[in-house]
Amino acid sequence: MPSKEIELNPVDFITVGTIGPKGQRIFHLQGGQGNQLVSLIIEKEQAWALSEAIREMLDDLDKRKPDAEDVIDLSGVDMDLREPIEPVFRVAQMGLGYDEEHDQIVLVAQELVSSLGGDLSEPEEIEPGVVKLWCSRQQMRMLCEYSLEVVKSGRADPKQNGRLVYYWS
Repeated sequence: MPSKEIELNPVDFITVGTIGPKGQRIFHLQGGQGNQLVSLIIEKEQAWALSEAIREMLDDLDKRKPDAEDVIDLSGVDMDLREPIEPVFRVAQMGLGYDEEHDQIVLVAQELVSSLGGDLSEPEEIEPGVVKLWCSRQQMRMLCEYSLEVVKSGRADPKQNGRLVYYWS
């Protein structure tokens, strides 16, 4: 059994946001239901990959079962992170699933855990925490679009992205 297991079915909102200045931003995935708020730390690349996976899944779902609400307008939607931002854990991996009966998409996030305990010769077996966020297709469309906006709002010059990049002229 995982050390932490949280399930919000369905979420009232889901979003991605950052805290900190450009170049030092910490990305958060956040969902809420009623007065329960779940914040998770993710990497920038995970936010981008999640957007791409959602887009691919929605394209496939729309071919099989069209959704009337496929137009995205984020102008009137509050996609900001909610306070307090107290991360449950850092995410190692995420996955998406679909419940056809309820027409909901589930985002499953698994905790990043270290297998090293106090004794290096015998690593501790630690069960990672799991968070499941059940969303409508419309919520996932908004998350997809907004996540891409957040990722793109970083440094304009990719050479400044904290990685060594080689250029030949």
